[in-house]
Amino acid sequence: MMKNGGYRSGVAKNKAIVTVAHAMIVIIWHVLATSTLYHELGEDYFTTRKDPEKEAQRLIAKLQALGPKVTVEPAAA
Repeated sequence: MMKNGGYRSGVAKNKAIVTVAHAMIVIIWHVLATSTLYHELGEDYFTTRKDPEKEAQRLIAKLQALGPKVTVEPAAA
């Protein structure tokens, strides 16, 4: 069973609306509180802000915790 009844559920839609509204309110508050202009961080902000090697090791450890043995090879050029 999906949490909140799935994406077509009225509960899920309302929850999504509240989540987006909260994010917008937080952005507006920061802009007004710091008297700075808003600048978009970019679509890949959350994927590039972390050290790629450390993130790869974290994901490998997470996968190994599920059971399979993991070996990593460099990508073919």
